[in-house]
Amino acid sequence: MIEELLPDTVVAVEAHGRDDTGHTPLYPEEAALVANAVAKRRREFTVVRSCARRAMEKLGVPPRPVLPGERGAPRWPDGLVGSMTHCDGYAAAALARATDLASLGIDAEPDGPLPDGVLSAVALPAEADRLRRLAAEHPAIHWDRLLFSAKESVYKAWFPLTGKWLDFAEADIEIRPDPDDRHGGTLRAALLVPGPLVGGRRRSHFEGRWTARQGLVATAVTVPPA
Repeated sequence: MIEELLPDTVVAVEAHGRDDTGHTPLYPEEAALVANAVAKRRREFTVVRSCARRAMEKLGVPPRPVLPGERGAPRWPDGLVGSMTHCDGYAAAALARATDLASLGIDAEPDGPLPDGVLSAVALPAEADRLRRLAAEHPAIHWDRLLFSAKESVYKAWFPLTGKWLDFAEADIEIRPDPDDRHGGTLRAALLVPGPLVGGRRRSHFEGRWTARQGLVATAVTVPPA
């Protein structure tokens, strides 16, 4: 599901359902981070790191712990960029070589409406207007949840390039349905603050893709190296 949103240079590994069978056990330093967490948190933490290690193997990189760095962003082996996501019953990790991508972000959410009050906290007025039009044209998709997912993917791609926080109001995201696929399309995030310098060029926007199926909405954002 995530893999179809990403270029061929990215390796993505997914896990569906809640069965822990076959997932790689945690390294001791990872296990210490969730030693006191509830069972659901430990399961999600374990499964998504199992996905990450399988992605490393596919890239020919020896598996190693995935520990949180600044603001909780995962620290990847040298030469790799990546992102992870998990929600109830689903987890995924996506990795690429830094020579192929400068950064990437993925996010998956349950395909249901956002809790009351959340949309007003994350959406710009222009975004809310566009969501209303999309909902009128394609009512089967929860566009508010999709926008939230896109904001998460944009942030995950932004932070490794800048080391700075990006507020929900600092990126204006336009979600575009594919005319040939009502369950997927593209997205464009206009950065409303100075963007990162990548390959000697300041980026003013990020591009990505989205899908809504199998009870989930998912988004992916990639930043080319130049």
